[in-house]
Amino acid sequence: MNFIEILKAVFLGIVEGITEWLPISSTGHMILVDEFLKMNVRREFWNMFLVVIQLGAILAVVVLYWDKLFPFSFKKGENFIKKDIFNLWFKIIFAAIPAAVIGIPLNDMVEEKFSNYIVVAIALIVYGVIFILIENWNHKKHFAINDISKLSYKTAFCIGLFQVLSLIPGTSRSGSTIIGGMLMGTSRVVAAEFTFYLAIPVMFGASLLRLLKFGLVFTGMEVAILLTGMVAAFIVSIISIKFLMSYIKKYDFKAFGYYRIILGILVLAYFILTGR
Repeated sequence: MNFIEILKAVFLGIVEGITEWLPISSTGHMILVDEFLKMNVRREFWNMFLVVIQLGAILAVVVLYWDKLFPFSFKKGENFIKKDIFNLWFKIIFAAIPAAVIGIPLNDMVEEKFSNYIVVAIALIVYGVIFILIENWNHKKHFAINDISKLSYKTAFCIGLFQVLSLIPGTSRSGSTIIGGMLMGTSRVVAAEFTFYLAIPVMFGASLLRLLKFGLVFTGMEVAILLTGMVAAFIVSIISIKFLMSYIKKYDFKAFGYYRIILGILVLAYFILTGR
């Protein structure tokens, strides 16, 4: 077993665990990391790895929010079916429809044409500016939706439409849905929390499709790399989600906006100066 490749998988899992939930683009960061930290694997496996590693991140959401997501109760004196959680799941599935209807057919084309540093850099900068503008606009504004139970089906669906924008590498799935949520009147906490929930069907579905496309035929080394990356992504995602939810209760998203702009400029400068 190649210990170096396992270490690379750990590092990539850490990158995934941080960038999947912070609105700074996990796919964009993974594409950029690939420029400097090439894994010695088949290209087909690498393309699959970029998506399926997200399963570790999804599991972190399930573990952290189990009580809010599991729709059944086995406690005495409580109803077996938790209607409010079932209602939440219906909203999550409803919001996932745009990604399934629009995202799946366009995914391969977008990946082929837009998975490059120029697109990633521009998306990082543009969304960074949008975050700053939205937070300036929201300054001292009262949010209409401060509890996720108050989220309507219409608002959930609109957030799902914004999620489709994350097809473009560098935009960020969480960034797109958080921006959509805040534009629809949700608080930062509600927007982030619903983003976590929405990731479950969307990312699980994307991972399943990518696994089926790959063919489920792995070498022992590939299995070790994939599982290592997923475990690292799970552990770091736990920390990242807790950090983000604590952070946005006190501060806004401007810091992430400035980070995106600076990173986007550095990426453009690097590739222009190196002539790549």
